[in-house]
Amino acid sequence: LRSKEKDVTLAISKKLVAELKKQLPSVNVIPTRTSDIYQDPREKARIANENKGDLFLCIHADSGPLKTGRRQIGTRTVTRYKVSYTGKGKKRKKKSTPYEVVEPVYEHFKIPLTIKGTSVYLFAAHKTSDKLKAIMKDVGEFEIETESDSTYSSFDINTPEGRALAQIYAKRYQEKSDLIATMVNDEIDATGRPALGVNQRQTGIWVLQATNMPAILIETGFINNPEDERYLNSEAGQQELAEAITKAVIRYKTQLETPQTGSK
Repeated sequence: LRSKEKDVTLAISKKLVAELKKQLPSVNVIPTRTSDIYQDPREKARIANENKGDLFLCIHADSGPLKTGRRQIGTRTVTRYKVSYTGKGKKRKKKSTPYEVVEPVYEHFKIPLTIKGTSVYLFAAHKTSDKLKAIMKDVGEFEIETESDSTYSSFDINTPEGRALAQIYAKRYQEKSDLIATMVNDEIDATGRPALGVNQRQTGIWVLQATNMPAILIETGFINNPEDERYLNSEAGQQELAEAITKAVIRYKTQLETPQTGSK
């Protein structure tokens, strides 16, 4: 299919916005983009912050590293030479005797990605779900947010400023971000689709660290896995993801608005 992440995520986002408005008509849902435009992650965060959002949802698609394989497609006959020498001393001469051999001909190709599923990220300490750890041991690190620019998405947790920002974020938003992330993961799991867990990152996801509200990034699937790619491009798959995320948002909103006995 050779899909582009920007097209898939826009289609899912449009369905998600429609579903949220349908099931939560009293909630103000603001999409950061509704057309095929490039949008700087800083612009996404600015829109969310200026509208004083209560929750930020970022829709993405993963891509994993592809391994290279090879297969034999035929044979070819090549001429090689056997070198021998005759005589001794100054009379020693080199002799090359040609002979033919048949050798295989190979073609190299990319092996389709085998991992699939949806994962959820939030900006926080250093947790990675066991499922994703197992995947990364097999295939290595994969792309988390392809549009992010490392020049402005870096975050050094080891500096005094970085620690202070992390503490502020954790105090204000981490617990709620973890709550909605867990609910999204649970609702994805309920559809029967592989749910890869809730994961945390200190670096690389600008919109999560720059939004002044609970925020999560949903990696809907692996766009270079053929099965996931078909799912992400299908109307049914896009709608299923939109409905699952909406269910999680409804659960999240209900829990926050329901007084908890013995809690502040």
